[in-house]
Amino acid sequence: MSFTPDDIIAEARAWIGTPYHHQASLIGVGADCLGLVRGVWRTLHGRDAEVPPAYSRDWAEATGEETLLSAASRHLSAVAVDDMQPGHVLIFRFRPDLPAKHAGILVTPATFVHAMEGAAAAEVPFGPWWRRRIAGVFAFNPPTN
Repeated sequence: MSFTPDDIIAEARAWIGTPYHHQASLIGVGADCLGLVRGVWRTLHGRDAEVPPAYSRDWAEATGEETLLSAASRHLSAVAVDDMQPGHVLIFRFRPDLPAKHAGILVTPATFVHAMEGAAAAEVPFGPWWRRRIAGVFAFNPPTN
């Protein structure tokens, strides 16, 4: 089983319209940003990478730990920001003094798919506001048997 960037992009776009639901990862039913990335991983690999522990909406602020970046580093390959391509996972930090706590998938050089509270998963512009908040870029690894 293998996949291409086009497969990743198609799967990310399949999640568009999925309602926001904290801690969920079910296409068409509900997902948060992590759930969307988990769901794409699951389609590509046929299984979950890991089951995340329960987390609150303010988990990053409460612990101060880089939980999301650590998980991404366990299951994905880090990519230099200057080398990001469609199909890569983007991790964002909303403020410089806070841990990273948002994720999406780049689908064109100018757009990405993500899920945010109060809105369904959507493809949105990847403009300067988002670019300034990149905390990490990661590539999906090929499946292992």
